[in-house]
Amino acid sequence: MGMKILMITAAIGLLVAGAFAGLKFAADNRDTMVGDSSRYSAVTAGGGALTKSVGGSGTGTVHEVRNGDSIQAAVALAQSGDVIRIFPGTYHETVYVDKDDIILSGVVIDGAWPVMEGEAKLNDAVLYSGNDITVENLQIQHYKGNAIMGQAGNNFLIRNNHIIDTGVYGIFPEFGTNGLITHNVLSGIEDAAIYVGMCDNIHVTNNEVFGNVAGIEIENSRHSIVENNYVHDNTGGVLVFITPGLPIKTTFDTIVRNNFIVNNNTPNFGIPGSTVSGIPAGTGILNMAGDQTTIEGNVITGNQVIGILITDHMNAPNVTLDSGADPNSDEIAILDNLMWNNGYSTIPEITALKTLELVEGNVEILNIGASTNSCILDPDKYVTVGLKSFGTCGFTTTADVTTYLLDEPAERRVIAAEDMGKRAYYGICAGCHSYNVKMIGPPTQIIQALYMDDPQGIVDYITNPVKKRDDYPEMPPQNYLSEEVRMAAAEFMLQVSR
Repeated sequence: MGMKILMITAAIGLLVAGAFAGLKFAADNRDTMVGDSSRYSAVTAGGGALTKSVGGSGTGTVHEVRNGDSIQAAVALAQSGDVIRIFPGTYHETVYVDKDDIILSGVVIDGAWPVMEGEAKLNDAVLYSGNDITVENLQIQHYKGNAIMGQAGNNFLIRNNHIIDTGVYGIFPEFGTNGLITHNVLSGIEDAAIYVGMCDNIHVTNNEVFGNVAGIEIENSRHSIVENNYVHDNTGGVLVFITPGLPIKTTFDTIVRNNFIVNNNTPNFGIPGSTVSGIPAGTGILNMAGDQTTIEGNVITGNQVIGILITDHMNAPNVTLDSGADPNSDEIAILDNLMWNNGYSTIPEITALKTLELVEGNVEILNIGASTNSCILDPDKYVTVGLKSFGTCGFTTTADVTTYLLDEPAERRVIAAEDMGKRAYYGICAGCHSYNVKMIGPPTQIIQALYMDDPQGIVDYITNPVKKRDDYPEMPPQNYLSEEVRMAAAEFMLQVSR
């Protein structure tokens, strides 16, 4: 027992030290990744301070919002480059930012925070579709949908927010390029606390996520780093996914390193039938069909089912195959993780696989399904099942990559009038409605069958939705979108084929 306490203390020390070591790395890791490195030729590795190419500039007017004022009213007055300073108080509203280069910045005074309070009535707290957006220093609680959702905005910075019980997602950037999510604390989320969906060049660091179904999820995204996070007491800790049925079909080049992933044994309270509702309570890291995922230097302990689980779509629950998505987890690299006391109360399926391979002890790493060009640096350190095809890694660290954030801000996303419906569908609707797979909302195919040639019917429903089915949560109203955008999205949804 004394030795275990010493190990835990040392692990916490490593985590804290790692929180201040994020800037010590440099260059990129193209030459150290497993497999074909040619696909990285277009990736720019950032350097210097992580924030230099993300967030608002703060070069304009400062607007002050005090208790009793409206944050949205300040957004309406703001111009590109402006800062909206939100003072301590309680704000009952949804804030939509459809302008570029805006900073929403809470002011914390003597421990008093600005609180966005949904009262379990409002669906979303902050929605942004602008580029170069910063959201920081807010306490967001008791919403039914999302705390902070990005809808196709590039160069975002989301930091130092406290997010409690905000329904489906906590921090949810979608279709964004070049974003940093850092120093946030999130709990009580029924899907993913931090959910990076269909994004590129993302850095998730120094966050604490606990008491959620999924702690941190990288889904259908490319060039992402998840590091120096404290991920504990969720159902599943860190997830790297390809979810079938989405317009982006790939997840690759993900680095999960130097995280503290502990005791993720919370019973699964996800929405029945959703992808995350199939995660066994007690999962540390789960990679489902993600390619080129490197898992390095993490402290992984106390996860009762498994420390690291690698699976394909064929063996995952609540997943429908997508002919456009590769179902296998390929080019996985497992490097020098500190693991103990995982798999001590696992599920029957893992016990059966262990028996088939004549393995003794608690399984800490499991691969199920085909996985090509994958490797593990030190296989004898762990009890493993399904890793016979894994080679020995030809590299030991990703220490020569700082970040996949861009050296300069990504080009601002401009939505042309003719692309309005497509962008609204992919940037907003597709986060909950995949084409043919059940997610948070019904598949697009079902919506097409219900409404056929009636886009106005869709517009009417998304403007004032009502709960119709017990197996889906109530949809948040989309009335913050202009009527023109709502109609364009509805028309595109009815004609989209994949």
